[in-house]
Amino acid sequence: MSQQLASLEHAGEVPVWDLPLRVFHWALVGLVSAAIATGLAGGAWMSWHARAGQAIAALLVFRLGWGLWGTRYARFAQFWPAPTRLWAYLRGRWQGLGHNPLGALSVFAVLALLFTQVLTGLFGNDEIGFAGPWSSWIEEDLSLKLTSWHKVAAKLLYAWLGLHLAAIATHVFICRQPLLRAMWRGHQPGAPAAAAERSRLGWVLLSLGLAAAAWSLLWASARF
Repeated sequence: MSQQLASLEHAGEVPVWDLPLRVFHWALVGLVSAAIATGLAGGAWMSWHARAGQAIAALLVFRLGWGLWGTRYARFAQFWPAPTRLWAYLRGRWQGLGHNPLGALSVFAVLALLFTQVLTGLFGNDEIGFAGPWSSWIEEDLSLKLTSWHKVAAKLLYAWLGLHLAAIATHVFICRQPLLRAMWRGHQPGAPAAAAERSRLGWVLLSLGLAAAAWSLLWASARF
């Protein structure tokens, strides 16, 4: 009986979020959590904060590549929040799979915040016990200014996280949309014609190679 109920529950679901995108998502959740925790702890934990930031940078490089040549719903062009799409969504007329236009704005916002955090962290300097690996490349005043931007961006990131969690709770408990399950399993209710294609190994390897190159570059210049 339970198997029948499960099959009915998942009837009509099609693959939307590919495996590379789902691995990226959950790895980013873990690394951002680690970066926040170690940054707040400070002191000796700052070396681990830097390592988390380095790994986040590699993930962002992967996502940038996968957003250009990944599968259907991973590509930026597919969910770009154009004004017409946003207006249609706000009027309740948008239909589709993957990120809705408002969710797409959220995705681009957090990617921009994380890129800002990574870059300002690389060039930043707190004048106490931490200096970004590239801080010596610029004037100290600019490095200190970037550190202040890093802290401002962190507060914006906290605000985004709060809104993101609130949005998930709203969709799950009020709208009865299983977003967490969809991001874990990669499926959403939809027509077979709307299903995402399989990930191509060559493109996956290219994205992983770019991420590994970014990580290696940062590791070579690290001071921790």
